[in-house]
Amino acid sequence: MVFLVIIIFVGLAIAGTFLLARPKRGGIELLAAAFCIGLAGYAWQGEPAQKGAPKENAAAIANPNDEAIALRQAMGNKFSGSRDWLVIADAQSRQGKFANAAALLRNAVRENPKDVDLWLALGNALVGHGDGFISPAATFAFQEAANVSPEHPGPPFFMGLSLAQSGRLDDARAIWQELLDRSTQDAPWRPDLEERLARLDAALGVQSAEPTSSPNQTPLPQTEQ
Repeated sequence: MVFLVIIIFVGLAIAGTFLLARPKRGGIELLAAAFCIGLAGYAWQGEPAQKGAPKENAAAIANPNDEAIALRQAMGNKFSGSRDWLVIADAQSRQGKFANAAALLRNAVRENPKDVDLWLALGNALVGHGDGFISPAATFAFQEAANVSPEHPGPPFFMGLSLAQSGRLDDARAIWQELLDRSTQDAPWRPDLEERLARLDAALGVQSAEPTSSPNQTPLPQTEQ
């Protein structure tokens, strides 16, 4: 059925060309030959049943960085001056183009060194670029975010997340526990943090206990500048 429709359109194309251009006899034969060659090529390699713009299964190409982006947005200020930078960088990160995102965000933090959201996004992009492993550059970005806004939950949260992804579970737990200790009971990130700590305790084989406040805060790992 598909090829019958194609043949009809080829015939119409030849007739239309003849009526408009009125080529000589040799030109008509050459034109018909060209259409026939094209039709033969389609018959050989064409796939009429193939959907337009085929895409891989969404689950197979889903970027794990999407969760980090959503969490950072929930903790951040959506109306800050950094929003335009973050929209572009987040789009790059969602496509797995972490190097592009990091390069963009390096320029952004040079212009806006006091923007915690930009430093967090840079740290996450660098972790993504390192296939989930935290690098000294990513650690520095998270530390700068903490310096800019010591009370912001993002720096310790994402630092802990990156450490956990890198296999440094004890360090991750210490930072997350400190964040939980200073978080209010109605903090919107508290339920998620408690769940992550429980999973971390299970991974470490530690008996989960009721969190207690500690006067000594666990600082983020420092890096030399």
